[in-house]
Amino acid sequence: MADDPAWLRREGEELILTTRVQPRASRDKILGAREGVLAVSLTAPPVEGAANEAVIRLFAKALHVAKGGVRIVRGERSRDKVIRITGAHREQVTTWLRGFEAGRDTSPPET
Repeated sequence: MADDPAWLRREGEELILTTRVQPRASRDKILGAREGVLAVSLTAPPVEGAANEAVIRLFAKALHVAKGGVRIVRGERSRDKVIRITGAHREQVTTWLRGFEAGRDTSPPET
């Protein structure tokens, strides 16, 4: 959709998110849109896949999808990650995610 933020893209029924992860933070949280990406803080350290597992758990819980519906498709060894989400209620999730572009810290969508 033309009015989607730069960090949100759609491919069919899937959502693609461009994120920047801050490991070893005080809590796991989706922080919001910053510099063209969706910022995420994680308590997990960036070792042995711990941060990758944490980001998958965070988005699965926040978007009410199975962990298998959240995949890191680029950036497994980087703070900048591209995440593909399958199985989310697309319009409801898109509306929620757009709230981050406006600087709102909104609750995850109910499905």
